[in-house]
Amino acid sequence: MRTSISLGYLIVFTIGLGGCATAPTLDASELTVDTLERRQLQTRRFDGISENQILAASAGVLQDLGFNLDESETKLGIIVASKQRTAREPTQIATSILLRLFLGIDTEVDDRQRIRVALVSRPAGETDTESFQVRVTFQRVVWKTNGDVSRTEAIDEPELYQQFFEQLSKSVFLEAQQI
Repeated sequence: MRTSISLGYLIVFTIGLGGCATAPTLDASELTVDTLERRQLQTRRFDGISENQILAASAGVLQDLGFNLDESETKLGIIVASKQRTAREPTQIATSILLRLFLGIDTEVDDRQRIRVALVSRPAGETDTESFQVRVTFQRVVWKTNGDVSRTEAIDEPELYQQFFEQLSKSVFLEAQQI
């Protein structure tokens, strides 16, 4: 008898949790000005090069920037890479020390981060086999000293994308000239 009552509670609880789910809003899929600006920042067109050459040049640039290649699928035009870096900031550490000394409050600070990059290449046109658009996105996950995730975020610093595409342009030129 107790088993059937427990099973009944479990079913009611599960149905109740399902009712807490929310449907996405209608404007969730709409493109905003920020979305279009971000996409322009993340995308460049390269002419006069094959997809294999653009992917080889991209992989080389990522490795030059200190990334390790995690995944690569040349048939799909995808490269995923990552690198580990410190996330310690002097102001956070100083604040934590002051809170511990004066108030006895022990706080966690950012410790390490993993920066991931996803790169996708695709033909610029339906019949054009020598022009490709490359889109790259950078994200990071930051962990606190206790191992909990502090934050996960996209990195939208224009200088980072500009630096990447400048290096990629040079690499594409060298790759196209087979230098």
